[in-house]
Amino acid sequence: MKVLIQQQNGLFHFKGKNAAGIEVNIDANPEIGGEDKGVRPMELLLYGVGGCTAIDAVLILKKQKEQVTNISIEIEGEREKIGEATPFKKIHVKFIVEGKNLSSTKIEKAISLSMEKYCSASKTLEG
Repeated sequence: MKVLIQQQNGLFHFKGKNAAGIEVNIDANPEIGGEDKGVRPMELLLYGVGGCTAIDAVLILKKQKEQVTNISIEIEGEREKIGEATPFKKIHVKFIVEGKNLSSTKIEKAISLSMEKYCSASKTLEG
C-alpha cells in the first residue's frame, strides 16, 4: 500500500493520492495558517477507523444474513497534550444500525469482532 502527498499552495494544503488515483484534500487548522481546503490529518485517522470497522461490520452482518439497510458511525477522538504532540488519548465509536428484524446480539458481536480482531486501523491504534 502506498500513497503520495503533494503540497498544493505553498502553505498547508496537500493532496493525497492512492495507487488507484483517488484523491483526498488535507489542510491544517486556520489557527496556524490552514485554509479549510481539506480534512485535518487527525480526522483522517478517525475516518480510517470508522471506514475499516464499517466495512468489517457490513461483511460480518451479511454473512449472518442480517437485513441491514444502513450503518452510520459517529467517532469522536479525545486528545491530550504530550510534549509537543497532541495524540488521541481516547476514541469513542458509536454505531447506528438500521434494518429489518435485526438481532442486537449479532450486531454487538459483529462490531466487537471488527474492533477487536479484524479492523487493521483499530489494531494499529491499540497501543
